[in-house]
Amino acid sequence: MIFCPNRKTRSETVRRLSGFLAAMLVMLLHVSCENDIEIIQSFAGDSLLPRQSMINAEIDYTDSARLQMRISAPEIHYYDNAGEKYTEFPYGMLALFFDRNENVESQLSSRYAIYYMDKDLWEAKDSVVVINSEGEILNTEQLFWDERNELIYSHSFVKVTRPDEVITGVGFEADQTFTTWKIKRIQGTIYLRDEEQAAEPQPDVQ
Repeated sequence: MIFCPNRKTRSETVRRLSGFLAAMLVMLLHVSCENDIEIIQSFAGDSLLPRQSMINAEIDYTDSARLQMRISAPEIHYYDNAGEKYTEFPYGMLALFFDRNENVESQLSSRYAIYYMDKDLWEAKDSVVVINSEGEILNTEQLFWDERNELIYSHSFVKVTRPDEVITGVGFEADQTFTTWKIKRIQGTIYLRDEEQAAEPQPDVQ
């Protein structure tokens, strides 16, 4: 026996089927959205998102109303996650250090930096340059600044350029103003005055 529904039965069937498919589609979209949100939250949790961010920032650090340090950076991101607080400078920074008369005593720049607040420890990486008031220039790829002990140090290759010489080596320590410093393992010294004298034309001896 073959059942052939009339037009009214067919239209009701189509309408019910359409309603059922629409309900299923809404349910699937709802589940999909919830899953997407859960996936996003699992991959981009609080540990990856900064609490605060600043663009083209300039920050002054003072003590008893006296300017001690000024930091400028294209971007600064502050994180406070899983009990660890740190500030990241993903596109580098420039730090100026001031003496008691608020004159620039030294400066530090790098293409990347991070500050661990609980440790009072700075880490600068990638094309790190430190210049002191004597015009001495330190170049390295990684440098640490221990605020608590007022110490700057590095375990990497370093080059110090002075007015009359260039010294290279591995490992470095200095006070935080880069006034007193030492290279741990000196690899070589180039005396610039000797090179300049050697480059001068020598008179002909008859």
